[in-house]
Amino acid sequence: MALSLPQQLEQRDAARMRAYQENLSFYSGAHWPGSPRRRERRLTFNYVRTFAHKVTAALLAGLHVAVEPSDDSAEAEARAAAARRVLLAVAEANDLQELDFETELDAAVLGDGCYKVTWESSTAVGVGPGARVTSPDVQGLFAWWVGDDVSRVWRVASRYRLTAEETEMLYGVTPSGAEAVVVEAWTAERFSLWVGNALEEERPNPYGFIPYVVFPNLREPKQFWGSADITALMEPQREINRAFSQLSTILELSGNPIAVLEGVEESQDIAVQPGAVWEVPERARAYLLDLLQGGGVRLHTEYIELLYRVLHDLSETPRTAFGDSGRDLSGVALEMELYPMVQRVARKRLLRNSVYRQRAEMALRVHQQRTGEACWPVRLRTTWGTALPQDRDRLVQQEERMVNAGLQSRRRAMANLGVADPEGELARVRDEEESRTAATANGRGG
Repeated sequence: MALSLPQQLEQRDAARMRAYQENLSFYSGAHWPGSPRRRERRLTFNYVRTFAHKVTAALLAGLHVAVEPSDDSAEAEARAAAARRVLLAVAEANDLQELDFETELDAAVLGDGCYKVTWESSTAVGVGPGARVTSPDVQGLFAWWVGDDVSRVWRVASRYRLTAEETEMLYGVTPSGAEAVVVEAWTAERFSLWVGNALEEERPNPYGFIPYVVFPNLREPKQFWGSADITALMEPQREINRAFSQLSTILELSGNPIAVLEGVEESQDIAVQPGAVWEVPERARAYLLDLLQGGGVRLHTEYIELLYRVLHDLSETPRTAFGDSGRDLSGVALEMELYPMVQRVARKRLLRNSVYRQRAEMALRVHQQRTGEACWPVRLRTTWGTALPQDRDRLVQQEERMVNAGLQSRRRAMANLGVADPEGELARVRDEEESRTAATANGRGG
């Protein structure tokens, strides 16, 4: 008997799902195996979490999708202007800045990310009508690609849990239990909805494309699913916690030293309290065990410093990124110090260029399908800010020189500087110039 799609998903990608769970647990602070032994000290310093947040913030700096006309015609200019308005409205309605940070952080921790773009026509759930951008949990996401070409995805399935009330509200289906496992399956031609193991709906795809953008955090060669930022950091992170815990125990014992009695076969009335006097046999001796003698603490601290270096090297996030380089650096020297992090961010951005273009294209196509407003086709280009702090005045001067030299347009310069609506801004600049010219002419005429 053939298995239903939900049953097939239960047996699919088991290793990937286990890796997701391990990464998520580690990110949440589960760094020690098993239960602690009696009186065992376990210190946990979650550097991995800090690295993930820092690189994600640097990655998204200045993210913007610029819209340009597809040709020089008036119709193309009008479509581009409409596309800019639509994308601004979609960004505001879906809080895309917050959603992007959450999605990219998920990708850094788990290894993969996803966006879904659909049309929300109902106000039953407090949103709509309009293009709806969400970020499905990749722990319930499955993809099929064509042969050995991982860039051509022909089916995507999303599995998630809903309460009985949510299932009935969203899909008009009353499940048998308190919860239901829902599976959406999409191809470019068909859409299927499963509740439990029952196929509740199957119909043509209303959009004409798969409304998912599935992307890896960092690409593994010839692989569809990606690798997480935290995977390479797990071992040094565990060792740092162990080394700190060991050093902490040594320092505590040194503050409460161990008394050692030599040449004593049995003892009576040995009181452990301040001012206590012990009587020991002749030729016996008593002394305190000094765990700090011989520079023992220095060896531990030097080892911890080595572990720090390993952690920073593997994360490609130098100590300077935390505001402490140990020396005065500025200009090019500071940029070179932080260059490993810049390279890591650049590798991620190479993958993200197409991700955010595809998401914007889906939003525009869905909007045009449902409203009839012409906003597609247009040219879309993903632009980014610098991963490092920059002198804004210097950037403006660089763009100005490029425009004056005829090497780029004012629209491109404004987009590079992060202006969300270059065309609208240029129109407002022209209006202001015309108003000033008219006011000057009226003043002379008076």
